[in-house]
Formats: sequence, C-alpha cells, structure tokens
Amino acid sequence: MNGPPAADAPRPSFPERWTRLLRAHGSALHPRKIDALGSRTADLVLSGRADQAAADLVNAHFTDPEMLVQAVELLRFTGFQDPDPVGAFAAGWATSLRERTLVQQESIRTAADTARHEVERALHASEARFQAVFEHAAIGIGVGSLDGEILAANRSLLEMFGARLDDLRGRRVTDLVHPEDTPEVWDSYEQLVAGERDNFQCDKPYYRQDGEVVWTHLTVSLIRDEDGRPRYQVAMMEDITDRYRLQERLHHQATHDPLTGLPNRAAFFERLEDLLATAPPGSRFGLCYVDLDRFKIVNDSLGHAAGDQLLIEVAGRLSGALVPQGHLVARLGGDEFVVLLERCRGEHDAVAAARTVLSALQEPIRIDGHQLAVGASVGVLERPVGTITPGAAVRAADLTLYRAKEAGGARWTLYDARTNAESVGRYTISVRMPLALERGEFFLEYQPLCALSDGSLAAVEALVRWRHPLLGVLGPDEFVPAAEETGIILPLGRWVLEQACAQAADWQRRFGPLAPQLNVNITARQARSKGLLADVGRILAETGLEPSLLQLELTESSALEPRDESLRVLQGVVDKGVTLCVDDFGTGWSNLAHLRDLPLTGLKLSSAFIGDPASQDAASGVSWRIVSGLVSLADSLGLTLTAEGVETPDTAERLRSLGCDWGQGWLFGRPAAPEALEALILARADKSVN
Repeated sequence: MNGPPAADAPRPSFPERWTRLLRAHGSALHPRKIDALGSRTADLVLSGRADQAAADLVNAHFTDPEMLVQAVELLRFTGFQDPDPVGAFAAGWATSLRERTLVQQESIRTAADTARHEVERALHASEARFQAVFEHAAIGIGVGSLDGEILAANRSLLEMFGARLDDLRGRRVTDLVHPEDTPEVWDSYEQLVAGERDNFQCDKPYYRQDGEVVWTHLTVSLIRDEDGRPRYQVAMMEDITDRYRLQERLHHQATHDPLTGLPNRAAFFERLEDLLATAPPGSRFGLCYVDLDRFKIVNDSLGHAAGDQLLIEVAGRLSGALVPQGHLVARLGGDEFVVLLERCRGEHDAVAAARTVLSALQEPIRIDGHQLAVGASVGVLERPVGTITPGAAVRAADLTLYRAKEAGGARWTLYDARTNAESVGRYTISVRMPLALERGEFFLEYQPLCALSDGSLAAVEALVRWRHPLLGVLGPDEFVPAAEETGIILPLGRWVLEQACAQAADWQRRFGPLAPQLNVNITARQARSKGLLADVGRILAETGLEPSLLQLELTESSALEPRDESLRVLQGVVDKGVTLCVDDFGTGWSNLAHLRDLPLTGLKLSSAFIGDPASQDAASGVSWRIVSGLVSLADSLGLTLTAEGVETPDTAERLRSLGCDWGQGWLFGRPAAPEALEALILARADKSVN
C-alpha cells in the first residue's frame, strides 16, 4: 500500500524536476541530449534568464502546448523569489514559437513568389513545382480574385476548415467574417484589394464547416502581373488555436484569483479604470467593499485549509447572488471582496447590492462538519463617474467599511464625504502634507466656465490636486477640510494663488483680451488671514496679471458676518481690482442680507439645484423654480450667476432661457491641464472674428 513519503525524504531539486519534465516530452531525443538540455535551461531559469531557456526549448523542438502548461505550473509552485520567471518564460516561448512560424511562412512565400516568376519565364516548366509547394505546404494557402471570390485552396487549408474544396470554391472572402474580427482587419483587406498595400498580417478567427472556431495567424499578399497591376490575392494561414487557448488560459491565471476563481485585484482595477475613463457624462457607479466579520477565528481555530474552503464558499455565494444582476465580484486579497456596480441609478441600487451581500451570507456555511456563521461588513460608495479616481474610490469604500466594523459588523454603512475627508485628512496631513509642497506633490488643473449664450470660454477655475506617493491622486475634498482645520491651508493656498496667477498671466501675454478670467477658491481661514491682502498684491505685481482677470471664490458656508473685521481684508482685495464671488450658493446661508454687505460681483449656484429639464418629478420642478428666483435675485443685484453641474445641452438651454449667465460642468469640459484649455481660448478668438 502506498503511503506518504517519509518526512526526511529529500525533495528533488528544481533542475531534477525540470529535466524529468523534459524527458516526458522529448522521446525523439537521446536521453543524454535531453539531460544536457535540461541542465542548461534549468541554469538559465535559476540565473534569471527564463526567456532564453524557453527559446532554447523551442529551438530543440519542444513545442507541445501541454509541455508549456506543465512548465509554467512547475515554475509557479517552485517558489522563486523576485523576479518571477513565469511571465518571462511564457513570453520567451511565445516569441520563439512565433519567430519560427514566421520564418516558415517567409520561406513558403518566397518559394511561391519564385515559382510565380519562373512560371512567367518558363510557362509550364515550373507550374508543377509551384503546385507541389501549394498542395503539400504545412500551412493553409488560399487563392482569391480581386473581387474576393475564392478560386483555390490547398489540402492544409481544407483540413483546417474541415471542408471540401467545393464548400469553399466560389464563396466570397467577405463571407468569412467573424464577430471577433477587429475593424482594422477589414480596413487592411480593402486597402490590399485596391492595390494600396502589398500585404498585411493579423490573428483572425474563422468558423469551421462544423461550426467550431479555428484561430489562425493570417498573412494576405497581393499578386501583381509583370506590369505591376493587381491580379490575385494569396492568403496563408497557420492554425494557432492551441496557442490562442493557451494565451487565454495564461491571461485568466494572471487576472483571476487562483483560490476562488474570481477576478483579482488587477482585473478589478482595470475594469474600474476603464469604466471611469469611458462612461458617458451623467453615469454613476457603485462599490461595495466587503470584509468577513469572523474569518480570523475560523483560520485560528480550524486551520488555513478550512479558511480557504470558507473563502471558496463565500465567493460562490456572492457570485451567484450578484453576477446575474450584472455586477462584478472580485477578491482583493485575504477575506476582502468588492462588488462593482457599473450601471448604478443611485444610492438605492448600491444599498440594495449591499443588502444582497448580507443576505447571501446569512445562512451558516458547512465546512468539515462545522456550521460556520460568518457574516460580513460592507462599505458602500455611490458616486457620479468623473468625480473621483479609482484609487480614491476604493479608499473611500474601504474607510466606510471600517465604520461598519466599528459599529459592530454584520451591517452596511454608506459613504459620507465629510467623514471620509476627515479620515483621509488625519493621515495625509500628519504624515505628508508638511513636506508635500517642498517636494512638488501638488499640481493644478483648470475647468472651464462658459457663457450660456454662445458656449464661449469666459473663465477657468483652478483646482488643486495632490499626487500623494502612497494614496495616489487626491482631490481637494480629501485634504482641504483637514488642511483648513490645522492651518496648513495658508501656505498651500498661497502656492495655489501663485501658480494659478502665473498661468493666467501667461495666457494674458499670449492671448491678450481673449485671455479668460481666473477663479481661485479661498477658504474661511484664508479669508480671515491678515496676510491675504499682502499676498494678493505681491502675486499680482510679480506675475503682471491684470487684477480684473482674478476672481476669488469664497464658499457660502465660509461667508463672514457683517461686523467681521476680516471683511476689511476682502474689501481691500476688491479695491485692488480683484473680484469676489460666492461658491456653492444656496447650500449654506440662511440670511440673504449678507449679499448686501459683501463686495460681490458673482454667485455660483450649487449643482444640487440643477435637475433634469425633462423630469416631471415634483422635487425637480421646485429646484427649477428656485433657480428662476435666484436668477432674478442675481440680476437685481447686478451679479453674474454661474450654474455648476451642467452636463447636458438640455440643461444648458433651460438655464440660458431662465437668464443664467455662465455654466460649468462636463458639457463644457472636465478639469484638465492648462494646455487643454488653450483650444477653447483659440475657439473664442474664432467666434470674436466671426
């Protein structure tokens, strides 16, 4: 009876296991040659040259895809330290195999071309030679007319397609379209038959006669007559189905968790980044960050094997409950999972998904005879696409999750911007912000404000970003509130004002009267700083920016009382020719008399009031009536009114018809580098000429 190996039995070394693998696939070679090859290629792997080892094996005719799979598995579980040889070995194998195939294809193409020339010179003398190459070639060859009619196909091509010659002859090349063809394939084909190019190569799938799919590496060449006029097209196809399936398998391994089979962290972030980059304006998304409540107890008491089985069962339940709803479920690591809602209609959808998570894990899970009651905590984030980066979204959901944990677990908690900003701010300010300015970690982006009358650029708002070395790019909501509380906002605000005014002065020099107004946000602490007036005067003098081109935006909730001493500072700024407006108007004040006491020239209407113009919802109707009233208020006070959150042409037209002056939002442009704004400035110049 076979039993487990003795505890002291030595484990074969990697070179021994590697050579044993080659022996299993190298029956055509002498054992001594296999042993020598195994020793040489094992040394290459151990010395970090796994790609060269793969190339040597391919050159020695070790080309069986199953051998590659076994080699990859051996490398993965040998436990190499960085660098991991798996990717290098697989890439070296694929590259060498492809180069070998291309050499064969080139030999065949050269032989065919040589045969054609000899046919023209010696007529029938070389036709037999060409026919032999055509019929007995190891790769599929087909000949077609310039109209796309298939005229001939060799034996290899017929076997590849599982067809007879009569099944293909007379059909059109365009009949062989496959849903996975890229547009570039057929664009190249049209250029070739038009005589605009002589050949092209691509990987292309075809349907066999039995309905199965065969993947090929396709080379199509144009055959011209002695006068250079196009006559025929020749297609050469190598069957790469096994290689393609292997690549799919390797890609799946690279993007999926080996334990649960769920998409892994890399695949999740790739999907999230693609969503945030390509989703249309107005789209929303949701995240549910899931952490098991009592997983550590299971691991500590029943062992890691039981813990792994529990993770597999949890993954199955989450997938079964959420994937049919169109959501992505991924494992980030340990006992942490995440659910991505790509088509989210609002917070209610994200909360519904969180409740589904808790419901799926409500029943105990049976592992090795134990009934395990393992609940979960869920952090729920729901946001408009374009308002947050992928890294910030996951961090926010993760911080929200820990609020659920702190509340006792077995529950979901909804993202709260203020709480999240405080949590992030405490860390970033205490660890990094004092040095961030010195190290150049902050940068500015600019978002356009456009006239609703004709869409022309009227102003740009400077928005500060922090490229944090650990947390990625942070938006102002994630660090400005905490910076305001600690006083670090003063040097940061001074830096923002210096950089933004320098950029605006550059536009002023280059574009003259077409240069846009610059809007810069200031917080309550900055407004109350005695140094603000001196900073503004110094920066205007150093940059040469016209004061009338600078407008300071003060948030409504930060507005000052009529008897506040700092009103003198703001009045002094205005006396220099700088204008002042109130940001997020309508969300903070209860006393409209403040409008009378501040030296304002503009108001920015909060996006919270901008509803869907086509909506029949009562709340939306009330919002638009409020907007109409605020337009009248601004007009009576002689203030420029800007609406934030303008995302659609219908919204812009509704605001224009009500008399709103300017708009800001995705319809006119997202925050971007200053170079991206220059096209709008030039477009403004064109409108002024016309």
